Amino acid sequence: MKKKALSLLLVGCIVIGSLVGCGGGGNEQQTSSGSADTGTAAAPAADTSDAGDTKEAEAPAVDEADLTEVQKIIKEAEGMSMEELAKKAIEESNGQTFYGVGNSSRGKAALPLFIEYLQTIDPSYTMEFEWQQPKNNKIFEQLSADSLKDQGTFAMTLIQDGNQIESKMVQTGILDTYIPKEWAEANGTTPDAVSGYLPLQTLNKVFEYNCTGSKEYKNCWDFVAEGTHALFMDIDSEVVGKNFLYMLTEDKYAAWLKEAFEALDADSQAKFQPVINEMESEAADLGLGADGKYALAWIKLWVESYNAQTDDGPICNTLVTDSATDQAGLLVYSKLRSVEESATVSVNNVKVAAYQDGYKGIGGYGYCHYLFLTDNSPLPWTACAFIAYMTCTEDGFSAWGKDMGGYSSNPDVAAATEATYGHSKGGCDESGNVVFDCKNDRGYDWWTTDGELVLEDPEYCASVSFTVGSWIELLTKYSDAAEE
Repeated sequence: MKKKALSLLLVGCIVIGSLVGCGGGGNEQQTSSGSADTGTAAAPAADTSDAGDTKEAEAPAVDEADLTEVQKIIKEAEGMSMEELAKKAIEESNGQTFYGVGNSSRGKAALPLFIEYLQTIDPSYTMEFEWQQPKNNKIFEQLSADSLKDQGTFAMTLIQDGNQIESKMVQTGILDTYIPKEWAEANGTTPDAVSGYLPLQTLNKVFEYNCTGSKEYKNCWDFVAEGTHALFMDIDSEVVGKNFLYMLTEDKYAAWLKEAFEALDADSQAKFQPVINEMESEAADLGLGADGKYALAWIKLWVESYNAQTDDGPICNTLVTDSATDQAGLLVYSKLRSVEESATVSVNNVKVAAYQDGYKGIGGYGYCHYLFLTDNSPLPWTACAFIAYMTCTEDGFSAWGKDMGGYSSNPDVAAATEATYGHSKGGCDESGNVVFDCKNDRGYDWWTTDGELVLEDPEYCASVSFTVGSWIELLTKYSDAAEE
């Protein structure tokens, strides 16, 4: 099998912040890498003066003979407009069946819209489709098996978990990155200057707590305090949760944890200090930075205390009840959108920790849905056109756009999505009065600065997955049954 010839220096998710607060505000553009440092000011992708900006590199000369057939098509497609791609897709897939696979079921909702778009160019165009969403993280096995065929079944994939994407999919040449021309232009760059994956969106998981009692969570260390068992989707059920723990050991985020620890009162510090001291030698053995012991201490306390759940939906459903007094969780932010108010259930029964005055430390973590072609794609032109449609048009992103806490990687699409859905004032009534404060999405720019959102960096996760990952595997998970 041919390994992807193009150099892939990993970057994280290029995203756009939304308006802030019920009254709205400027929709500032920001491009940011999933690497450790994140810029705070608007910056075009071409600006590499800040390590947090999207990485660009001079693309190495690539011999056409070294490219696979799909990579040759990708190279040509990256110079084409959306309409030019659409015509290629119509020619290639009219009357055919398109197979896609992804971690998000909403690819199935985006495909009919894509077909309708192609029919505006050629009304006679037809295409059947099937979208699969493998359970239990089997998508990597499915794609690996499909890659053994000369021509695969799946044309493209929408996939998460940067660690396994890097090690199992990209380094092995199973998946190829395509950067749409118009997406690159919206981010102030060109396809050949972008080195990394193509993110559809960044999603965030945030710390929330039930506020029907008197307990407050004013610091990220409060979520690992003795007697606290925050609800969290188990790291063996959703591996991006393990990537979150990996990222905490990166210097930037370890420093955030240290700063949060230093903001605690003396009594609270005294309770955590023995564990931090214990982790000093562990951090050195794992080759971590100066603040690595704070990261390992938090990880150890978290893994040994969180109450493992199978999905974020039930976590949300628990926290919003008036009987869940003082309980907390780390969950997908958008789940609050689906809460139905009743006598015993309300969004106002929870608070987003990072939104509270005086809160210190990490507010949650962010990870991406990435888009790739399979290297043996049966319909590569159609796959390129579909990927461009999802990342370059509001309609193409609309299957995901209705959710707060999900940020398009295209600043133009992000702005249009915010204008349509108004996530920044999603908790306000028609007069602009705040009804549900925690539903007013502060936006990506806020989350990655003031909100201290930890961003998944595939390259870093892959680099520590064996060392830090093996250490995490030795920790003893909390069991409520054992406590009883």
